[in-house]
Amino acid sequence: MTQTDVVVHTLGPSGTNCEAAARYWLRENHTGNGTVVLHPTLEQGVPAVLKEPTWSVLLGCVVYPRLNELVFQNLRSMALRECFMMPTHPMVLAAPSRGEVRTVLTHPAPVDLLEGRDVRIELASSNAAAAAGCAQGRSDACITTRPAAEANGLLVLEDFGPVDMGFSIHVPHESEI
Repeated sequence: MTQTDVVVHTLGPSGTNCEAAARYWLRENHTGNGTVVLHPTLEQGVPAVLKEPTWSVLLGCVVYPRLNELVFQNLRSMALRECFMMPTHPMVLAAPSRGEVRTVLTHPAPVDLLEGRDVRIELASSNAAAAAGCAQGRSDACITTRPAAEANGLLVLEDFGPVDMGFSIHVPHESEI
């Protein structure tokens, strides 16, 4: 493998803020060279990073639930190398139609965007997974990213805008990155 073959493992499916941050990090640090691999959870990305420790990294989001556990449970094999700021995609409340919203599917991180609403909250593994689940009828609406809403044919009911966000890069101890 060469230095241009950096693999960034992060949270999927396609349309997450983590995916956008991974592509940004590659552009800023590796002239865009590299690959982004999406996982259902960051926890599932750790073994993949450790399989190829020389050129793989894990990109996390500072508001990811239990990011602290990812750091401390992997101290013997990985280290937090850097953090950077980037605005997220616009965060939206989206739905298949403009009907009554009783249930909302959301990742745990942006759940407070629903504060004060009389809705039942269901949790998803990512913002993009929330959009996919909503499009499949698992909820009346979802909190997601604008790209994920559009990719799943959802109507934007409310736009909360982008959020300034921190992202973390975790590398195996053997990393050359």
